[in-house]
Amino acid sequence: MACIICDGPEKDGSLRLYDDRYGYPGVFPLLECAACGHRRLNVAFSTEQLKDMYTRYYPRSMYDPEKQKPHPEKSRLRTFINPEDCYAYRWVPRNVRVLDIGCGYAETLGYHRSRGCDAYGVEVDENVRKVAEIYGYKIHMGLFDPKLYEPGSFDYVTMDQVIEHFADPVAELQGVARILKTGGKAILCTPNSNGWGRKLYGRRWVHWHAPYHLQHFSARSMTMAAEKAGLIVESTRTITPPMWLHFQHNHLLAYPKMGHPSRYWVPFERKDLTSKAMAASTMLLFHWTGINHLVSRITDYIGTGDNRLFVLKKA
Repeated sequence: MACIICDGPEKDGSLRLYDDRYGYPGVFPLLECAACGHRRLNVAFSTEQLKDMYTRYYPRSMYDPEKQKPHPEKSRLRTFINPEDCYAYRWVPRNVRVLDIGCGYAETLGYHRSRGCDAYGVEVDENVRKVAEIYGYKIHMGLFDPKLYEPGSFDYVTMDQVIEHFADPVAELQGVARILKTGGKAILCTPNSNGWGRKLYGRRWVHWHAPYHLQHFSARSMTMAAEKAGLIVESTRTITPPMWLHFQHNHLLAYPKMGHPSRYWVPFERKDLTSKAMAASTMLLFHWTGINHLVSRITDYIGTGDNRLFVLKKA
């Protein structure tokens, strides 16, 4: 098969992944491009399948929309300890027009609105509709459609852990380029499958997140995808939330069988794992004492962290 980014030859990466968080049925082969290093799942979902998958299996249906809170501003000390620039929305300045594609429970829209921005969102999960109605957020429920917006009408477009969910990321980036102003920027965060985490944890790497994560970008494949869309990669780096390492450890402790939801990721399945309580306490100690923070900062410094941030610009 040909790579969807560079048309190079793909090889079967021998990994057969399944939903090890929420229990969506199926096994999904991972393909890898020998030319640009792009990885993707060999699977195709219809629009209706995607809506059903996110609405039924993602756990937002159990959240209380009345308790939704915008992301707050953070002090310099807190951002030094927990680097906030690992999130795409933190790169958006005040008083601009911004679209957050895959806005989730809309905490980012509240954050932008509090800073004088004209904020819009896109979300496929129907459970978010209640949040939009309660708080008056401007959210398009469904897939991203650039035709819904005037060309060149946004200063910023953000995708926090979203670009990997698209079946055709080049087409999505072309849509982003269409609605960005000249000089406008798209800020993307996405898991780094070339980092140390994937190499250490293998098929149990928490960010495979099959079948929701369809694409896994290398720096080269993102550069090529951006160029095809009429964008340039202005900068890229790895900046990883320290909490991700805590997630990874707990993910390993509660790793489920195929077709079963994880007791860690699904709240109503969460139980006191008495046989693993000591291990869980140790994992929490790693986080509280700052060991996870230190590991994350060191691996980011050498460019092998789990989270890669791209700043794309419309020339």
